[in-house]
Parts: sequence; C-alpha cells; structure tokens
Amino acid sequence: MTLKIAIAGAAGRMGRTLIEAVLAAPDLALAAALDAPGTVAIGRDAGELVGARSTGVAVTDDFRAGIAAADALVDFTRPQGTLAHLDASLAAGRAIVIGTTGFSAAEKTRIAAAAKRIPILFAPNMAVGVNVVFKLAEVAARALGDEYDVEIIEAHHRHKVDAPSGTALRLGEIVAGALGRDLARTAVHGREGDTGERDPKAIGFHAVRGGDIVGEHTVMFAGTGERVEVTVRSGSRLTYAIGALRGARFLADKPHGLFDMQDVLGLR
Repeated sequence: MTLKIAIAGAAGRMGRTLIEAVLAAPDLALAAALDAPGTVAIGRDAGELVGARSTGVAVTDDFRAGIAAADALVDFTRPQGTLAHLDASLAAGRAIVIGTTGFSAAEKTRIAAAAKRIPILFAPNMAVGVNVVFKLAEVAARALGDEYDVEIIEAHHRHKVDAPSGTALRLGEIVAGALGRDLARTAVHGREGDTGERDPKAIGFHAVRGGDIVGEHTVMFAGTGERVEVTVRSGSRLTYAIGALRGARFLADKPHGLFDMQDVLGLR
C-alpha cells in the first residue's frame, strides 16, 4: 500500500527535506506540497525545490484541497498555521503529524481535543535518536535522584525563533516528572548577575543560537565527584524527516488518538 503524504511549509528548509525523504521512499507518494499564499514557490513543481525529478505536484496555497488529497499531513510550520491545518485535517478526516513547536497550553488542549476524532502524532522532536535520549534521560533522573543538579543545554541555527527549543522543554518535563518536581516552579532560564547559591530543585535551561547548527541537546546531571551527560547531536534535518514519516506510517491504521514518538518507537 502506498501512503499519500501532504507537506506543509513545502518551500521551507524542513519542507524541502521532507519532500526529499518522501520522494526517496518506495512506499510513500507526494500528494500535495502546501505553502502560504504569496510564497514565491507557489505554482512550481515540488521536485524543483529539491533539485529532483518533476513530480507533477505543484506547490499550492489551497491547503484544504491538498490535505483532502492525502492520507496524512506532515506539518513543521508555525503554531498559527498548524492550527489552521489541523482544522482542515479534521474536516477531511485525515491524520496529521505535528512537528511544530511553541504552542501555548490552550493550543495543546485544542490539539488533544482534535485527537478524539482523527489520529495525531504530536512530538517536539521527531528524530529517532532524540526520542531514545528522552527515555535515557528519564532512566538517569530516576536512578540519580535529587543528589544530582540538572542543567539542559541546547543549540540551534540562527533562524530558530523560539527558545528554549521544544525538545529542551520536553527533556525538562521528562526529568521533572521522574524527580517529582513541578517544572513551571523549578525551571531557571539562563543566569546573570548575583544569583546566589543554586536551588537544588532547579532545572536549568540554556539556549545557544548561531550559524547553521541543526540541533544539539544535552542533559547534564552534576553530582559530587562526577557528572553524567546524555547528549544527542543532529547533523541533518533528514533525521527529523525520517522520524516524521515513520510516524505517518504508524498512524495509517489508527482511527483516532494522540500519540508521540515514544509510542511510535515502542518506548512506553
């Protein structure tokens, strides 16, 4: 069975990577390439965006028709756009893979409500290695406990607009949950000046932005006499695309429900 994929933000960096990944997969077909009205890529063949063969699929801003033509939409755009695409997915009864970050609590609730009607994969990071690190960080936090201070350091390219990254925040949520802490109360974002002695319950976040760094995340557990670090470095956006398409395949036989990459990888 060939799974038909629609891609939102097709002309963007992640969109182009997703197009490449779909065209390279024998069990997938590019059903639609979507982008915002006025984008210079509108009307161009999607294959031209990645220097590949002609696909017969032109980039369009008619996202309702594009989503209806697909089995699943893959969306790595911005929250406002993703929520509009979510409504269209609901109307068409199509699955959606959401790699967008930066949602508010109310917007996340809206996504969860939609999952009662359609299958949704919603994860702050789709890379398989990153999701293995999520599990390793949980195991480390449970084993090391409160005797180790926790700091989370992430680095991304200069164009990333949110900080800390969704992946870093998810790591913080996982560690806080394993340690029985409320992340909203214990998170510390950067430090400057006379901060005083470190709160032993704090979970620190530090965001680096520069160059073309695809994505790096480290959870540091600093104890007395030793330091444990769990790190993942992504050298290509292709890792995110491969994971997202693996997620689309996972959703293919699901009538509805909210899932993340831990479900896809069987790490629950």
